[in-house]
Amino acid sequence: LIRAQVLLDRARFSPGVIDGAGGENVRQAIAAFEAAHSLPADGQLDDKVWGALIAGDGRPAMQDYVISEADVAGPFTPSIPTDMAQMAKLDRLGYASPAELLAERFHMDERLLRALNPGVDFAVAGTRILVAASGDDKLPTQVARIEVDKSEREVRAYGDGDVLLAVYPATVGSADRPAPTGEWEVRTIAPNPTWSYDPKRLTFGKDRSEARTIAAGPNNPVGAMWIDLTKETYGIHGTPDPVRVGKTASH
Repeated sequence: LIRAQVLLDRARFSPGVIDGAGGENVRQAIAAFEAAHSLPADGQLDDKVWGALIAGDGRPAMQDYVISEADVAGPFTPSIPTDMAQMAKLDRLGYASPAELLAERFHMDERLLRALNPGVDFAVAGTRILVAASGDDKLPTQVARIEVDKSEREVRAYGDGDVLLAVYPATVGSADRPAPTGEWEVRTIAPNPTWSYDPKRLTFGKDRSEARTIAAGPNNPVGAMWIDLTKETYGIHGTPDPVRVGKTASH
């Protein structure tokens, strides 16, 4: 299953975090891969899916990696409060540890990273570890159109000629604040964004105090990227906890 997740990841039909466990994100990734390869889209990892996955990709699913000085240099933020007032006092919401940084770099669940490397101290540069040979974060061509599917909880990227470039699992809105239906344009893209938290704009949660700005960093509530849409206050964004994508609600 780890190998299947890695191959799906490299084919840009993301199963979410590579964790060696089945689930809805994996089923959706297989179904999207099947549909793109003219196979019955049942989400099952059968012989035809395996054949299509390995047809053009015979590389190993795992690889060695040597932890670098940059990987352990930080700065890290070992403890991040859930209370927004306390969170707003931090000057950066960095990775909690080198292990979290490495897991996210290779699209892995941190628990799988630790299971594959028992007893390893990930804070020691020069240590050789085993990681997933995951896919490239960058797509081969420019994205011309993005489709957000609320029912399947997926984001799909298309290139010129409506060629499907990638499929990703997503958390799409919530019952209290559902994602809108319609067509909008990307207004701007903000890497490493801060987050303006305004409780007056929310319809749920207990915090009804003043607005706050949450500092940037990979553990910011909107993650490492904000793609701003022409629909006011809405955007496509990252997450501080990739393992929960598709499983929790979004503001």
